[in-house]
Amino acid sequence: MAAVDLNAEALGVPRKQLMESSGNAVARACRDLAEPGASVAIVAGRGNNGGDALVAARFLKAYDVTVHLLGRPETISTDIARENWDALVAGEADRRTVTDSAAFDLGDPDLVVDAMLGTGVTGALREPEATAASAINESSAAVLAVDVPSGVDADTGDAAGLAVDADRVVTFHDDKPGLGDLDCEVVVADIGIPEAAELFTGPGDLLALDRDAQSHKGDHGDVLVVGGGPYTGAPALAAQSALRAGADLARIACPEAVSREVQGYSENLIVRGFSGDRLTPEHVPSLLDFADDRDAVVFGPGLGDADESLDAVREFLAAYDGTAVVDADALQVVPEVDTEATLICTPHQGELAKMGGETDADWETRSDLVREFAADLGHTLLVKGAYDVVSDGDAVRVNRTGNPGMTVGGTGDVLAGATGALAAVLPPLDAAAVAAYANGRAGDLAAEAFGGGLVATDLLERLPAALRGDDE
Repeated sequence: MAAVDLNAEALGVPRKQLMESSGNAVARACRDLAEPGASVAIVAGRGNNGGDALVAARFLKAYDVTVHLLGRPETISTDIARENWDALVAGEADRRTVTDSAAFDLGDPDLVVDAMLGTGVTGALREPEATAASAINESSAAVLAVDVPSGVDADTGDAAGLAVDADRVVTFHDDKPGLGDLDCEVVVADIGIPEAAELFTGPGDLLALDRDAQSHKGDHGDVLVVGGGPYTGAPALAAQSALRAGADLARIACPEAVSREVQGYSENLIVRGFSGDRLTPEHVPSLLDFADDRDAVVFGPGLGDADESLDAVREFLAAYDGTAVVDADALQVVPEVDTEATLICTPHQGELAKMGGETDADWETRSDLVREFAADLGHTLLVKGAYDVVSDGDAVRVNRTGNPGMTVGGTGDVLAGATGALAAVLPPLDAAAVAAYANGRAGDLAAEAFGGGLVATDLLERLPAALRGDDE
């Protein structure tokens, strides 16, 4: 939901407006549970979940409302929640601040609104939330939870100890996976988030990326690029892109005939040569062994379309059961191969046609065609174009970042490498969607810097900024 909120804001629907709609939905749920004149205790946390309930307090003029803020007002964590607290202060609403859990007094209300913690919080309740939850559960009042009962994991429905026992939950925009197992009524409120916030990639998708401060080398991906022979720049671009997209290690397996050239592109790459001047089936057993210890493989950049190379691709994919991004000439063999591997295929529309897929000038029609073809293949597709279309055969994401300057050679190799890095840490659909967004955004940043005449390395340099969500 945090990602959807941020994408909605990028589409011109600010989070403050969404909070106002959410608060109105909470107020409507309160009216369903209590008659006018009833006493309502709002127990609000210091995040946006609490902010939703602070808005609701303004809409409950016909009720005797008391707001209990858990913590000092100056520690409210978001500007929009703080603004709504300030509005209650200015309106002299009945409000209490709870800075000592031992002093928490819920009173004897007719209705309690649990707005302590939202969907993004997991783990056991701490103080003062734990004391407040106990008081709520011991009360005889009806209990309305905002978005999710505090203490319940919205993804699983599990509680790590104490959790609020709600009679009703009002959740926003869409149901949450963990709410279905709760013994209470769940109401989904439409708060005006546009459908486009889930369809189109946006800055919210970058929230899926996280780097633990205590992580070690290898925790964020060891990526192998298999390619090269006829071309040397493509595998080097893909491997460097994997590093720029967050992989800890990037390795290249390429023909010995070009391995020194490929190594010469960067000292950051680990290059292993195999005999000859192109990939052949005899190389597959050793490649499978090498790939077995990697988190993701990017197969195809600079590989060429020699028959024996394509035979090697078939043999590798048939025997491989890991995660692979398939690009360039290697794509054409995917429909013929029965594989246990998790594949993300990154064709442009011409390559899609070679694979047996259909396309259309209209992006919405093309989205349907890509989804159907992905379902037939059983793999995730990232079909490049002015509007990139990503689908796993079920969900569809569309990316609108990028510009015409990115038709230059090598930008697809950058995308393939970034997808490989992200596939090492994210599910396939998410990896492809984030890679498409970041690759296009890197191209846009390069276009802003140079105006025109882009080259693929311009994207490489700006990929980290794009993945951070920077504007320059």
